[in-house]
Amino acid sequence: MPAIEESRILIIATDGFEQSELFEPRQALLDAGAEVVLAAPDIKPIQGMKHDEKGDTITPEITLDAIKIAEYDGLILPGGVANPDTLRTHEKAVAIVRAFVESGKPVAAICHGPWLLVEADVVRGKTVTGWPSVRTDLTNAGAQVVDREVVIDGNIITSRKPDDIPAFVDAFRAAVTAAQPVEA
Repeated sequence: MPAIEESRILIIATDGFEQSELFEPRQALLDAGAEVVLAAPDIKPIQGMKHDEKGDTITPEITLDAIKIAEYDGLILPGGVANPDTLRTHEKAVAIVRAFVESGKPVAAICHGPWLLVEADVVRGKTVTGWPSVRTDLTNAGAQVVDREVVIDGNIITSRKPDDIPAFVDAFRAAVTAAQPVEA
């Protein structure tokens, strides 16, 4: 795996993403020298949320249809309620998540983001975490759910909430650079 400053990271999101869960990991990776690409169903600006209030918008660089998984070293799935709920009904988004997990590349989902992991059917037999309201879905999809700030099982990294972002980013960064992530 590449050094973080040589890596290319993909984030997929749409309207209703939790602002901190997209902007903070994105900025931390940019600050570390990674190239970070945001993809969405189309190229129009997408609306962030600060909990239940509208936040900032951001314009994706590419569409989901333009993604070539081989061009990226890892995938981040921010939460927010509407964002992953919408994307889990988008066939291309689900296929991208499944293909990243199957490729062995790091896939990190935070808060409600693990809904995409459920829809991609990649959590069966895995230990994961997520926002409390997502945990039943994770369990029903065959995952063992724990309540920790970051959980690493193979190439899947999950976290519960915005307060977990520092540990979430550290675990993802370690996975991208092929260092052995340390369980938190």
